[in-house]
Amino acid sequence: MAENIIIGIIFFSALVYLFTVVRKQFSTKSTGCAKGCGGACSTIDFKKIEAEMQKNKQTI
Repeated sequence: MAENIIIGIIFFSALVYLFTVVRKQFSTKSTGCAKGCGGACSTIDFKKIEAEMQKNKQTI
């Protein structure tokens, strides 16, 4: 009987965990980042990176 209760608790915990992961995956994020990393992706300036690469290419 105790084994069934323990297995039930583990199974229920796994379901809650999976539900949480799926919910986070499909929830809207204020940062717009698909990875959910906290907004670090939105601070990348690709034009600045391209300009620096062009500048470095000219100096080589």
